[in-house]
Amino acid sequence: MNAAMTRRLGFLDVFSITSGAMISSGLFILPGIAYAYTGPALVVSYFIAGLATVAGMLSTVEIVTAMPMAGGNYFFITRTLGPAIGTVAGLLSWFSLALKSSFALAGLSIFLVLVVEMNYQVAASVICVAFVGVNIVGTRETGRLQVFLVGFLLALMLLYIGLGSTHVRGENILPFVPHGWLPVFSTAGLIFISYGGLMQVASIAEEIRDPGRVIPQAMIAAFVVILFFYLLMIFTTTGVLAPGDLSGSLTPISTGASAFMGRTGTTAMSAAAILAFVSTANAGIMTASRYLFSLSRDNLLPAFFGVMNARFQTPHRAVAATGIVIVATLFLQLEILAEAASTVLILSYLLSCLSLIILRESRIFNYHPVFRAPWYPVLPVAGIAGYVLLLIGVGWDAAIITGILIAGGLLFYWIYGKVRSEREYALLHLVERMSDRELTRGLLESELKRIVIDRDDMGCDIFGELVSEALVIDLPSPLTGRHELFDSIAEGLGTRLGMDKDTIAGALHERHVRESTMIQPGCAVSDIVLEGNEIFEVVLVRSRQGILLEEGGENVHAFFLLAASRDRRNRYLLTVSSIAQIIQDPGFEKRWLDARSPQQLRDLLVLGGRRRVCTL
Repeated sequence: MNAAMTRRLGFLDVFSITSGAMISSGLFILPGIAYAYTGPALVVSYFIAGLATVAGMLSTVEIVTAMPMAGGNYFFITRTLGPAIGTVAGLLSWFSLALKSSFALAGLSIFLVLVVEMNYQVAASVICVAFVGVNIVGTRETGRLQVFLVGFLLALMLLYIGLGSTHVRGENILPFVPHGWLPVFSTAGLIFISYGGLMQVASIAEEIRDPGRVIPQAMIAAFVVILFFYLLMIFTTTGVLAPGDLSGSLTPISTGASAFMGRTGTTAMSAAAILAFVSTANAGIMTASRYLFSLSRDNLLPAFFGVMNARFQTPHRAVAATGIVIVATLFLQLEILAEAASTVLILSYLLSCLSLIILRESRIFNYHPVFRAPWYPVLPVAGIAGYVLLLIGVGWDAAIITGILIAGGLLFYWIYGKVRSEREYALLHLVERMSDRELTRGLLESELKRIVIDRDDMGCDIFGELVSEALVIDLPSPLTGRHELFDSIAEGLGTRLGMDKDTIAGALHERHVRESTMIQPGCAVSDIVLEGNEIFEVVLVRSRQGILLEEGGENVHAFFLLAASRDRRNRYLLTVSSIAQIIQDPGFEKRWLDARSPQQLRDLLVLGGRRRVCTL
């Protein structure tokens, strides 16, 4: 049986999972391989790769704060570009994270076999099984392990930078660009996987407390901190090692430490590398498995992968399947592992930028991100262009592997998922808006509404419950005055309650004469008392052309009526207060006038910014 996940992870957990997923093979193995192509300018390649992640990272942060669900970029790509592309994106992201974990386990075993004589693939496989067990036991335990690992790892890296910076030699970094600038840019694609941990947070968003605040803070903080450490670590390493010692080395940081700290340095940085690999592999298994879980929950994979463990509340089958794939990929060459993982990650960031553009331009009513990516649309457009250039520089082996995965994902969708999953997506809304054709039924907006309610803990909100059932009157043409308005309300409310419409109209006229109803320019509220028991109705009236309630007064576009029996008058102040808070939003009037259906008018109030009350 599929189930929702429990929100257990806080800022420190998320920061540690993100950071730990970035500090591993990208620092402790790849620099030696990449240095052979770039020389000392490798630090520029790392900076370019880091800079390229910004567009994808900020696009992902915005979308995930609107949809903090398991499956991360798969989830929002499916809701943006459709289930076919979403299935491909989900399988690609899952495989990319599995490859990254495999790469980390391979790196870990390289260090371990220096101590224990055994085959490194066998060693990595044994460790993978252990991490699968940890991830099945629980998310909280995985997060706590990450906090410890990352804290100790950052301390060792800081020690390396502090001591190593005094031993940098000019002859080791000059000439700075021995092979020209083209390899510097193309190598950025190879090492792009070094920043793959940023995407991992999206896949565990459903397990993060207060995701609208924690996700952007933790992701941006992790990116800034790790970019800073990457650049200083790479510069220090290229400065302390001669080109012949660094080029092609599989233990570049440990070798660098030996140059200025001797055997003690080698031991310390080897320990740091082992911690980094443990951290990345652990986080990778955890986050990759959530893609299978989410695909299964959407009926795009068999229900087998969506089952939650009754005792530990983790998707144990998805975790186990991910572990099996990781063990299988341990027998690929390290460089191909890195290239394939980087290629898939670049594609994921590209799709994130494209998704942001479509979500913004489709103007989906219930798209409510807590964080807004800056510099739109320049940021996502520049990101897409940059990712295309990075893809051009990646090797053919990786391109072939990625092509096979894309073809396989599409084939699986057409054979299995297409007949089992029907879903609306934002691209349909964009086409609908541009072509003035009706292509959607509000299913995506309803899903986004449920997500926001869960994200902001609105489940017990009294006002939301009242407004969700509100009578909506959308006036298609301008009215000459309040008499026509009150007659329209009386007719709708009378039919709803089985009461005489003239009695309701009379109560409205009498109430209006006694007291003004304007609460803000363009918005008015009124209330009437009805005979009977347990009656409390909210009526929402929208007039795009405006209603003139008073001679010489303001045109009213939003009119709210509260109709209650005497035993329910205690709800009046709560309702008026909630409406008053919502309409203070500077964008309220535009969204009210832009709403395309009665349900969107209700949703605008349900999801509006206000203090929420569970009980009266």
